[in-house]
Amino acid sequence: MKMQLSKNERETISYNLTSESVKLGILLAIVGGFLDTYTFIGRGGVFANAQTGNVVLVGIEAAAGEWEQAMFHAVPILAFIVGVVVAEMIKKPSIRLFIPDAERAVLILEIAVLFVIGFIPYTSPDIIVTVAVSFVSSVQISSFRKLVGSPYSTTMITGNLRSATQEAYIAFTKRDWKSALRAVRYSIIIAAFLAGAISGGVLTSLIGTKAVWVAVIILIGSVILFSIDERKNKYTGTVV
Repeated sequence: MKMQLSKNERETISYNLTSESVKLGILLAIVGGFLDTYTFIGRGGVFANAQTGNVVLVGIEAAAGEWEQAMFHAVPILAFIVGVVVAEMIKKPSIRLFIPDAERAVLILEIAVLFVIGFIPYTSPDIIVTVAVSFVSSVQISSFRKLVGSPYSTTMITGNLRSATQEAYIAFTKRDWKSALRAVRYSIIIAAFLAGAISGGVLTSLIGTKAVWVAVIILIGSVILFSIDERKNKYTGTVV
């Protein structure tokens, strides 16, 4: 049975398919891996995407009475929290009146922040870059949380690895092809994150601070992906 869709309904379907698509997930996972190695190799040996390490370091340093260092590692955590708040605010109906395309706006925000980071020299305090990357990582992970309907992360890999293993186990023991498909999707995202980490390490060593602009280019590709999918569905008025 075919049903006629309005223009707004077609745009919503296209938009949701893009934001949860594997192809977008691949691009964002590459960026996630890239930024982790970028900050670790070029910006003070810190993984700015995931905050588990920072929380542990705050605890260790606080226990040792090194309050200044504890605060140093607490700042990226606060930046991450601010990013979550910003991402949630963008989703509010009142804000969507001004920013109807929230996920694309998030990508543009990331592009702008990372572009500026490329101009910050190594002589500047590493905390500036670490805080900025923690912020954009938080906004990204809060805005893109589903991979074809399944929860996942584009900036941290532990949950994806658990989900991939769990789905693979179910697929093997129960002969469940849907679980097998989900396991493949998760594995693709993990591979993309690894590819981003490898390229981030190599390019940061070769190019230096401006290597982050490679992540900017990938994010621009992510924005273009939304436009391509919109164009494909522009003249589609039915759904099966």
